[in-house]
Amino acid sequence: MSALTDLVREELAIRVDPRVAAMASAIAARYPGSARAVLFYGSCLRESELDGLMLDFYLIVSDYGDAYPKRWFAAANRLIPPNVFPFEHDGLIAKYAVLSEGDFHRLNGPETRNVSVWARFAQPSRLVWAVDDTARDRAVAAVARAAPTLLAAAGAVDGEAPLDWWRRAFSLTYSVELRAERTGRAQSVVDADAARYDRFSLPAMAAIPAGATGGGWARRRIEGKLLSIVRLAKASLTYAGGIDYLAWKINRHAGTKIEIKPWQRRWPLVAALTLVPRLVKSGAIR
Repeated sequence: MSALTDLVREELAIRVDPRVAAMASAIAARYPGSARAVLFYGSCLRESELDGLMLDFYLIVSDYGDAYPKRWFAAANRLIPPNVFPFEHDGLIAKYAVLSEGDFHRLNGPETRNVSVWARFAQPSRLVWAVDDTARDRAVAAVARAAPTLLAAAGAVDGEAPLDWWRRAFSLTYSVELRAERTGRAQSVVDADAARYDRFSLPAMAAIPAGATGGGWARRRIEGKLLSIVRLAKASLTYAGGIDYLAWKINRHAGTKIEIKPWQRRWPLVAALTLVPRLVKSGAIR
C-alpha cells in the first residue's frame, strides 16, 4: 500500500481555494473536542467559481457521542451513517456528512457492500483540515483503502484497459444508489482527470487484497437503493431544509422542475417518502 498511500497523501495535500479551507475550519469549529478531520470532495473540486454551488465535505469525528449534544443525533449517525447537515460561510453554501474515524475507515474498505463512501473517495479529494498529525495519517490511511476496494468490487476483466476498469467500476457504483445524474456521468468522472486515474491504476491494483473477487452487484443494488431512501427520509429530520435540497439536486442533474409545496416543508418525512418513488417511476432518478 505504500506507493498508493504516498499518492493519496500527495493528492489530499493539494491546496484549495482559501474560502474552502476557511469553511472547513468553520465546520470543525462547530465540534470542539470531537472534530478530527475535514475532507473536501465532489464536482466542486474541478470548479474555479464556487459562488452558487453546493460544496461537499466530510467531517470526521472521534465519537458520535462526543459530537452531538442530542443523543438521538448520535444514535442516528451510528445506525445509518452518515448524518448530513447544511452549512453557510463567507457567502458559500455547503453540506457536510459526519462519520467517526472508525466508520470512515470501515466504509472505505471491502468489509462493507455499501458503496457510498469508497466510491466517492476513490475519486479525488482534499484533506483541508486536521486536528493533528495522527488524525491526518488516519484520514490518509482510510482514503487509501477506497480505490482498491472499488476496483476489486468491480472485478478484473481480461484485456480491459485500466481506464475502462475505472469507468466500469464507477458505472456499477452509480447503479447502486438513487442518482439524478444523466447517463454517462460515471464515465465523465474518469475522463475529467484521466491522467490522475492513470497514475493511480497500478498502485491501486497492486493494493487489491489477494483472492479478492468482484460480484454481488444485484444484491448491492437492492440494498443500496433501499438505503438511499432510508437516508433521504432520515435527512428530512436531521437536515434543515433537506426536502428543498433534494428538489434542488434533482432539478440540477435531471433537468426537472420540482417545486416543494408548503405542506411538504411542514411534513418533510412524509414528503420524502412520497416524492422519491414518484421520481424513480418517472425516471428522474434511477
